[in-house]
Amino acid sequence: MRHFEKISFEQFKKDIADDIELYNAYSLPKRGTKYAAGYDIFSLEDFTLMPGETKKIATGIKADMMDDEVLYILVRSSMGFKYNVRLCNQVGVIDKDYYNNEGNEGHIFIKIKNEGEKEFVVNKGDAIGQGIFMKYLITDDDEVDSVRVGGIGSTNKEG
Repeated sequence: MRHFEKISFEQFKKDIADDIELYNAYSLPKRGTKYAAGYDIFSLEDFTLMPGETKKIATGIKADMMDDEVLYILVRSSMGFKYNVRLCNQVGVIDKDYYNNEGNEGHIFIKIKNEGEKEFVVNKGDAIGQGIFMKYLITDDDEVDSVRVGGIGSTNKEG
């Protein structure tokens, strides 16, 4: 089943804050309109990003999907177009096996950079990114059977 959910409160305390009110109050991603492809991801805090500055943002969410699907995390169009704010990795790729991994439960982070000339202000509850689910294909001779055991960057480790 394809869906978003909150990380556990234990993971939330590790990654964000020991604040049960904030945990209970934040929203899961949702589409803004009937025909929108992207699910808006919302900020859990107020912050200002100065020109040239980067920020790693904890979202408090994780996503599960079908075996042949991926979740792409993208900057919201208006952030790039109006303010020149970008995702540091341009496109985040969230694989099916990132969900509930032992390293961080599949907690999705977004890292943005202000490449504009003025400060970029984000208020708690503002949309700071968008997630789009897509199908993908693999080669006919693919024989990979290993599974992820860690969080961000874990599939690039030997052993």
